[in-house]
Amino acid sequence: MKPSLVLKMGQQLTMTPQLQQAIRLLQLSTLDLQQEIQEALESNPMLERQEDGDDFDNSDPMADGAESATPTPSKEESYQETAPTVDNLEEGDWGERIPNELPVDTAWEDIYQTSASSLPSNDDDEWDFTTRTSSGESLHSHLLWQLNLAPMSDKDRLIAATLIDCINNDGYLEETLEEVTESFDPELDVELDEVEVVLHRIQQFEPAGIGARDLRECLLLQLRQLPANTPWLNETQRVVGDYLELLGSRDYAQLMRRTKLKEDELRQVIDLIQRLNPRPGSQIESSEPEYVVPDVIVRKHNERWLVELNQEAMPRLRVNPQYAGFVKRADSSADNTFMRNQLQEARWFIKSLQSRNETLMKVATQIVEHQRGFLDYGDEAMKPLVLHDIAEAVGMHESTISRVTTQKFMHTPRGIYELKYFFSSHVSTSEGGECSSTAIRAIIKKLVAAENAKKPLSDSKIAGLLEAQGIQVARRTVAKYRESLGIAPSSERKRLM
Repeated sequence: MKPSLVLKMGQQLTMTPQLQQAIRLLQLSTLDLQQEIQEALESNPMLERQEDGDDFDNSDPMADGAESATPTPSKEESYQETAPTVDNLEEGDWGERIPNELPVDTAWEDIYQTSASSLPSNDDDEWDFTTRTSSGESLHSHLLWQLNLAPMSDKDRLIAATLIDCINNDGYLEETLEEVTESFDPELDVELDEVEVVLHRIQQFEPAGIGARDLRECLLLQLRQLPANTPWLNETQRVVGDYLELLGSRDYAQLMRRTKLKEDELRQVIDLIQRLNPRPGSQIESSEPEYVVPDVIVRKHNERWLVELNQEAMPRLRVNPQYAGFVKRADSSADNTFMRNQLQEARWFIKSLQSRNETLMKVATQIVEHQRGFLDYGDEAMKPLVLHDIAEAVGMHESTISRVTTQKFMHTPRGIYELKYFFSSHVSTSEGGECSSTAIRAIIKKLVAAENAKKPLSDSKIAGLLEAQGIQVARRTVAKYRESLGIAPSSERKRLM
């Protein structure tokens, strides 16, 4: 075969930088988007925030010197109407002349007041400096702080620090005393008895039950710190010390025979045990709190569900009209080329933000339209919904719907939910319909909450009750849904009362 040249015509999708930027902004969460916007404001002099009350003429950000101002949509738009767009983010009038003396927008007094505005007044009783400025404390640092306050020799303090390093986040000692003893330098001459004595000192620290080697010791440490006149304290210590396995297997009949306790007395003992914490280390919160900022707000007005973007989480941007006026069309100097490129990047960034908000609004509107039953009646009225349904309704690809629903949250009267929460698979009903898996989970949770504690419902029994309601679910499916809800099996849910 001889090599030859062949001309072909075809179509292909090219990922332009502008398209890549729009896709990347679409999948960012609110907090990540705000950080991205802040970085863009710092790197691009053409961009600036549009503050509330700014008085300037808006124009199309994609056209030079356009005067076509579009009306600002109402914040209250129903899903039955056309999805509203966000306020146009434009450049303003570029033909505006620059005065000789630019007015100063701040004064020293304003800056001083702003820096001190976050401080409390003299009559502010709710101010808590520690809560607002301190970070989470780890269990390790909390125990070392108590160790520094405890009087002991340098050798014992070294042993105590080593033991604290061996305590996990739940508050249990992970290493045996023999292993801790062998870890020291032989020249220190540390013996097993010394390590055990220091461990007993640590077990007196807060929180109660810290430094235990197993669950039995952890519960006994907490019981020993209770007042001596606590009702049923001695009986509880005996049950925990000698019959914890029977209590864990919920063999109450055998437990009453061994302890010679009546049913009412054993119920009091179990109630006292349930007040204890099997994971004492979890009381010390070491992580910073994470806050969720809703992207969409849904509320009911005049018997209609209204959907609107959270304007507090969507900062509005515009092109600085004064800097944009410096750009000269025919000038090819390095400075003018730089400013022209920055102007183009600012336009595309604003356009990508606007496209992101419009897409988010369309998807949220369709979700609310489909899940009105959930908003009115709760989880049991949730309808089956998949990405394809929303993609077909808004005329977009499923991958786009997946991006726009990831890490995006909706504020409803029932709480704040991630948009992906409203998507669920379906199970067939006896009448030929479909039931959402979310609704089935809600029904299972309701059945378990109303069950007899002495005779909890098994997975087979729950499947039978669901079948009586027309929902065809296998026993293994019920077990899967039950585990996803964090509900223990029936053998572990059995109670004495």
